[in-house]
Amino acid sequence: MLYWLMKHIFLGPVLKVFFRPRIIEGAENIPKEGGAILASNHLAVSDSFFLPLKLSRRVTFPAKIEYFTGTGIKGWLQRSFMSGVGQVPIDRSSASAAQGALSTGVRILREGKLLGIYPEGTRSPDGRLYKGKVGVAWIALEAGVPVIPIAMFGTDKANPIGSRMWKPTPITIKIGKPLDFSRYEGLSGDRFVLRSITDEIMYALMELTGQEYVDVYAAKAKEDQAAAEAGAVEVPAQQDAKSADRVPETKAG
Repeated sequence: MLYWLMKHIFLGPVLKVFFRPRIIEGAENIPKEGGAILASNHLAVSDSFFLPLKLSRRVTFPAKIEYFTGTGIKGWLQRSFMSGVGQVPIDRSSASAAQGALSTGVRILREGKLLGIYPEGTRSPDGRLYKGKVGVAWIALEAGVPVIPIAMFGTDKANPIGSRMWKPTPITIKIGKPLDFSRYEGLSGDRFVLRSITDEIMYALMELTGQEYVDVYAAKAKEDQAAAEAGAVEVPAQQDAKSADRVPETKAG
């Protein structure tokens, strides 16, 4: 009920007036029923608000648990808002907690629902498309569902990183053709398979969005950016491929 009220009575009408979101390609690629992963590029927090507005089916996005643990009136309002826009809390404070978050995604999909995921793991720091984390592949194989690439345009201008006020900007959405990974059934424990699937998803997103692709995790790019801004000198380190592709590693945006 709260989701319906947010979408149709409170938040939805306001967003439609000021941002005029529209799907310009591929609306027919969203299944009318059954579970599916909507794997989107991630330019702004508002990505999770605009996509559900244009779909008749509910979309559930995982969100960091800190959004749901506030106290007092402010905490209650934040929890109500996040629940109302279709987000569920996930704990990513430890490896076991992160695995639980992935399992929650599988449960949602097995219930026949749509699950929104940002394979980059966090917002792009500069508008480019960054390396995907393999959690999305693990969830897809465990749940046995297709992955549908989603391209968001304009949200970074409407809701720039660090801004408190949103700027009225037209938002457009492209929906790609479903990606079927059933040929890898039973191989969710193979990190090479997971990396292959994830790279295929990111390639589809690159083609759909037109973004420049960077073969580095967005979180690492943010760390390097922060270090540079602080005047620190960083010595590049070799990344361990095995640890980089170990499940779990999906984070909420």
